[in-house]
Amino acid sequence: MGARVRRRPAQPHWTLLVVLLVVLLLVLVLSGLTSGQFGESTHAPRSAAGPGRVPSAVLGGGPIVDPSDPQRPGLHVPARHVVLTFDDGPSKWTPAVLDVLERRHVPATFFVVGTRVAERPDLLRRMRDAGDEVGVHTFTHVNLADVPPWRRRVELDQTQLAIAAATGRTTDLIRMPYSSEVDALTPSDWRALAGSGNYRAVFTDLDTLDWERPGVRRIVAAGLPAHDRGAVVMFHDGGGDRSQTVAALDRLIVDLQRRGYTFDTVSSAIRVPSPWHAATASQQLRGHVVIGVVRLSDVVVRILRWLFLGVAALAVLRTLLLLVLARRHARLLRAGPVPTGALPRVSVVVPAYNEELGIGATVTSLAASDYPDLDIVVVDDGSKDRTSDTVRALGLANVRVIRQANAGKPAALNTGIAAARHDVLVLVDGDTVFEPDALRALVAPFADPAVGAVSGNTKVGNRKGLLGRWQHIEYVIGFNLDRRMFDLLRCMPTVPGAIGAFRRRTLDEVGGVSSDTLAEDTDLTMAICRAGWRVVFAPEARAWTEAPASLGQLWRQRYRWCYGTMQAMWKHRRSVVEGGASGKLGRRGLPYLLAFQVLLPLLAPVIDVAGLYSVVFTGSWTIALVWLGFLALQYVSAVYAFILDKERLGPLWSLVLQQLVYRQLMYLVVIQSAASAVYGIRLRWQTIRRTGDLEAAPVGTAARL
Repeated sequence: MGARVRRRPAQPHWTLLVVLLVVLLLVLVLSGLTSGQFGESTHAPRSAAGPGRVPSAVLGGGPIVDPSDPQRPGLHVPARHVVLTFDDGPSKWTPAVLDVLERRHVPATFFVVGTRVAERPDLLRRMRDAGDEVGVHTFTHVNLADVPPWRRRVELDQTQLAIAAATGRTTDLIRMPYSSEVDALTPSDWRALAGSGNYRAVFTDLDTLDWERPGVRRIVAAGLPAHDRGAVVMFHDGGGDRSQTVAALDRLIVDLQRRGYTFDTVSSAIRVPSPWHAATASQQLRGHVVIGVVRLSDVVVRILRWLFLGVAALAVLRTLLLLVLARRHARLLRAGPVPTGALPRVSVVVPAYNEELGIGATVTSLAASDYPDLDIVVVDDGSKDRTSDTVRALGLANVRVIRQANAGKPAALNTGIAAARHDVLVLVDGDTVFEPDALRALVAPFADPAVGAVSGNTKVGNRKGLLGRWQHIEYVIGFNLDRRMFDLLRCMPTVPGAIGAFRRRTLDEVGGVSSDTLAEDTDLTMAICRAGWRVVFAPEARAWTEAPASLGQLWRQRYRWCYGTMQAMWKHRRSVVEGGASGKLGRRGLPYLLAFQVLLPLLAPVIDVAGLYSVVFTGSWTIALVWLGFLALQYVSAVYAFILDKERLGPLWSLVLQQLVYRQLMYLVVIQSAASAVYGIRLRWQTIRRTGDLEAAPVGTAARL
């Protein structure tokens, strides 16, 4: 018997995310259909060619046709009678049309679009109460001759349901979109009409072409029958600006009344029963569902539109802010005073857990530093490999090794801090290689007695692969530009564990390194800010670290970082209402982290689905162009950040791929972290698997890549 494989059940938040994104896409598709963004023909059938023919009796008859009896000519409106019809509504112009009709005591027939009924059902009730008639004009104003039978059925049925919900009735009148005189019917038109069910089709005798807005006088002239003939007259109360229609309607009615014309609805003109029929309870209920779904889709699209604009604006403002403040930070550093006097004595604490491959390079680089009289303490936190033996084998006189049972990184740091001999402490990860002058640059800001901690400049040492390049770009652009901004705004949230310096007094005031969160470096830095100390960034203090070499390792690292950052933000949330230095962290740093490291990544899947919908389904390239514009802005900031950090620009060719692929992984990490926070999951300190690959790190002297 083979070994049994344990299958991990799908975590509910991933299932929920997929379901929500699918529902969102369906809502967007529905909105696209209802707004005519796609799936709609905006023209009549192009040719009369094709199988079948239009019955000659229909072509030679009147404009009111019974498709179930194709050998019977269409009916004409009697002489000196007029049927006023309106297409494409209801809309914001429909109330004005109804006002004119009611003032002149004239009935009319309205051919309504289902999606517009969902927006203004009150106008359908007003038509019904005024004695007007209503007909179907499809749900999305689609050309019925250009769509398959199933789509025709949906278009007509959904419109009937919307009418039923609005009025409690259904109708047996129909007018096909893009139709006019009956003699213009094509075979494709007739096939669509004949397959539409038990409807009475209404064409027109006089098309006013009011949708072209030719002017009130021309609209009136087009709507006047000649020689006292009867006529079905076509207007439009929807689909655009209908101010000319409203003005022309009043003049036309007055003119026809003066000529002795009688105004009818379609049914009264040809002496047939009313087209209204009582809707069943089921039809009304389903109609309310249809109206609700249409309204919901409109609301969602409106929210997404504003959300996308807001996100784009925030992203642009953030980039501009980072560039401006980074430039100012660089100028202030160049113009600042050069530290003088004796250097403070420094102890370096290196917590290590299974760091056999990298710990030798870390300790060697520290011992080779040009900083005098270093005290280096390596705390082996219960490693299962030869971490301690590797350090001892180096035979360095100023390096001590302390072994303890595995208790986690915060405990290892506190052990090293307690054993350290000096009052300036540099905390270093066990996979980090220092440049020879890094410690001098890192410690220099302590000349200012208000400074309690200093963040160094972490560089990615393993950059050969695409994943390494992406992380290198992220470190240079995202992390270090942010730190320059945080320094100027005095709200630094994180001194990285790879390279950071602290006063012992500062650490004592905040109670040492806490194990309350997974991001102990962020938690510690926020506590220092809240205690009133200034935390600064020293970009010339460069140290090289080994970044995760696989997607799995990267996921675990970023999951811990993100989850720990959320924990730290929650732990220090009271800083939002506090004053002084704590308030700067709470009202500057925390909102920034919340917006750009939590909320925007959580919204990223929604934005991506909306962008995909916009490009693929609607053919609109607006979102794509906005994204390209943002990418161009990213390149500008990337180039400037690389210049500030004295980096070669070559890796930036992969920035496009980073935005397309790497960003997706990062927002999935945020989603997983947020879900873990909701579930109340607690994670242990984890390390990535080391390879010892730091090909970009300097050997012996500082590199200038």
